[in-house]
Amino acid sequence: MPDAPRVRLVVERVVAGGDGLAREPSGRVVFVPGALPGEVVDVQLLGAKRDFARSTLVDVIEPSPHRVAAPCQHRTRGCGGCDWQHVEPTAQHLLKVEVVRDALRRTARIPDPDVAVGAAVSPWSYRTSMRFALDGDGRPALHRARSNDLVGLDSCPVAHPRLSAMLSSLRISGAAEVSLRVSASSGDASAWWTPSDAVAQGLGREVGTGELAAIVERVAGHDLRVSASSFFQSGPEAAELLVAAVRGVAGDALDSAGTVVDAYGGVGLFAATVVPPATQLVVVEGSASACADARVNLVGRNVSVDHTGVEQWRPAPADVVIADPSRHGLGAAAVERLVLTAAPTIVLISCDPVSLARDATLLRAAGYLLARCVVLDLFPQSHHVEVVTRFERQPTATFTPRHPATPSATYTSDA
Repeated sequence: MPDAPRVRLVVERVVAGGDGLAREPSGRVVFVPGALPGEVVDVQLLGAKRDFARSTLVDVIEPSPHRVAAPCQHRTRGCGGCDWQHVEPTAQHLLKVEVVRDALRRTARIPDPDVAVGAAVSPWSYRTSMRFALDGDGRPALHRARSNDLVGLDSCPVAHPRLSAMLSSLRISGAAEVSLRVSASSGDASAWWTPSDAVAQGLGREVGTGELAAIVERVAGHDLRVSASSFFQSGPEAAELLVAAVRGVAGDALDSAGTVVDAYGGVGLFAATVVPPATQLVVVEGSASACADARVNLVGRNVSVDHTGVEQWRPAPADVVIADPSRHGLGAAAVERLVLTAAPTIVLISCDPVSLARDATLLRAAGYLLARCVVLDLFPQSHHVEVVTRFERQPTATFTPRHPATPSATYTSDA
């Protein structure tokens, strides 16, 4: 847009989504991708509205001391997979803490939220699970920043070395994307694409293919089966840190719990690692493959695995709820289901600051107050954030549901 106006601005802060926020002299907000707090920048305005405008960063006149050169060749070619490579890793984590604190203040209206800096994974080579688009030649690719265009990859510096090595030779004809996963502990690897009759070349014979292919990963002393179509964390280091954070935030509530509900329980990561062996477990999960994995991973536990969406689940009384929803958060219907457990403690894992703030508002209306949250950096080089938050039920809380539940499909393992 050569005719779009250019302006010089001072960036105030970074907001949810990773953009810098600046203001024009009129007070109108301008979102600046790639800008850091305190920087003086020249931008080109795009799609201006009355209250805000979006922009493209043209030049950094006065850079932040935390700005670094992006080291990845694919990033310099426009790859949008890592949008914060220009930020020093320690500063990335602190920025994420401030973004979470800002979202809780502004969206959830919590004036002084208890937000702590948690642990962080290694800044490079940490991802053992990644999904890639496939370009016109069938090569793994990621999207160009804010575009549908693709940038082909022959390596990836945030990927585990074995996963990264798969990229240079892999070609798949007739598919749009592929999910690759390797195990850091067992050496297993899987690749899954649709349609299943697409033709792949360049995969070693040791790589399992299809949605039923599975790896075994070790987390916190537990071997977990993870099928290709089941969700798992970005890598075992991330899973270890997240398990430790959930255990720390839940505290003695888990030790004394008779029943724990693991909502959006996936393959049973938290059920297997943080819940005491004698505790009654209820795992609620909408993915059939993840439920199948959880049944394997929780053999011998006193557990029921409910194959249903949390929003349709028929609640049961519980002492602690652990909930790990998608980026969209819980939402009103899921909050209603979980609140009906009457659990004194809810531990929420959030991967978006704004969805956390919205859920905090919904939980407060249902009688649960935010006690503390810990911000982890499980996705270095990107703006993505992970937050573990403890909510405590107030003694006078009452709640009337508005959405009736539907029966769930339940599997109960052998005790």
